[in-house]
Amino acid sequence: MFLPAATAELAERLRTGASGDDVRLLGYVGDEVLACLYTAATALVWPTFYEGFGLPPLEALACGCPVIVSDVTSLPEVVGDAGVLLDPQDVAVWTAALRRMVEDAPWRAEWQRRGPVRAARFSWARCAALTRAAYERVLGGADGGPCEEPAR
Repeated sequence: MFLPAATAELAERLRTGASGDDVRLLGYVGDEVLACLYTAATALVWPTFYEGFGLPPLEALACGCPVIVSDVTSLPEVVGDAGVLLDPQDVAVWTAALRRMVEDAPWRAEWQRRGPVRAARFSWARCAALTRAAYERVLGGADGGPCEEPAR
């Protein structure tokens, strides 16, 4: 298990429950190392209650790393059908999903296949094009012409 960060209490609990090098607290890692970790991982497990966007799950998907994430906030939109979406309060379903991800290679391979396809929908070029289109709608077209008067 690799963790980018953890509170001192969580780190100690993980260390006492793990054997040897099962848990490593890495701190900051660069993009290349992070991509290698995602690629080598069995899965990214993201049991959050609050999430602004979900960049780590998206990064994992792009690297072909299966994701098991909460079915709350933005995560269903970001992950879509390319990841396992679960109730963040149901420990039993998380345990079962992670166990299956480890033990069922064909199931895991299907999630690995879906990830990069889904992640490709979130390119910076697509984001820029959608943002530009939104501005053009608001401004009345590409030429910056007048907008319609709002209804009162």
